[in-house]
Amino acid sequence: MSAPRDFHYRMPARVGGQRPGAHRGTATGSGQEFIAHQALFDRPDPRRLDLRASIRDPEQRWLVRVNRQRSGIPVYLLADVSASMTFGSDGSKLERLAEFARSLGDATFRMGDALGMLAFDRHERTDLMLAPMRSRGAGVLMSESLLHARADQPSGAGLAEACMRIAGKQALVFVASDFHAPLAQLGAALDLLSHAHVVPMVIWDEVEPQAPEGDGLLALRDIENGHRRGLWLRPLVRRQWRDTFAQRRADLEKLFTTRGMRAFHMTGRFDADALSRHFFEAV
Repeated sequence: MSAPRDFHYRMPARVGGQRPGAHRGTATGSGQEFIAHQALFDRPDPRRLDLRASIRDPEQRWLVRVNRQRSGIPVYLLADVSASMTFGSDGSKLERLAEFARSLGDATFRMGDALGMLAFDRHERTDLMLAPMRSRGAGVLMSESLLHARADQPSGAGLAEACMRIAGKQALVFVASDFHAPLAQLGAALDLLSHAHVVPMVIWDEVEPQAPEGDGLLALRDIENGHRRGLWLRPLVRRQWRDTFAQRRADLEKLFTTRGMRAFHMTGRFDADALSRHFFEAV
């Protein structure tokens, strides 16, 4: 695997929490963003005494400066390790997800945020769960876990089970999957993350949206359930194949947009610059 490329992220809104960090926060503290003056009696912190404001105060009070501090936020990677993620023409989708995990580890360490991972297929994969940590090696640990993960189960209710662990928490959540599961099931799981800033990472391979060239009988095997079937390729079938993927993408966009989410589509290798632009445009 090549060395990870850096990307940069920032939250589009203020975040809560008392732990200092790199994001605009709502908590008052030792930051540089001035909010207002407050009486020393109400806020006994003589280190922040403002003499000029105190002299001008018509009530002749001693005034202290009240500032907002920048805060940290937990970051989670919700990783799909179902059997469909093993598909790929130039490296599997799971390998591309592992590449992103390494880059995410570097990004969160640079920002001072804690990084954790939850994984799912048919059920939640607790064997791949990683509690949030502030460590330079968190991304490497996640990447290695994904590369060596058993990925032979179909997708199912595992996403909802994983989301239940962080439901109601304010966090930055990357949901990385090919999103081939039923939309109703997906929507119910994402509704559990209404307090978080969610970035759906739609990972598709370059060859998925296009049917193979040529006419004739094509033997197919469902990668998740192992069922085999034959398909007679002809121009109409190739057009339906392409239109089905285009409709799937439109349906996903509608599902995400109605929940205030903006998806990042990763077709091919992970593009760090494109993900940085995704965050800057949102801000």
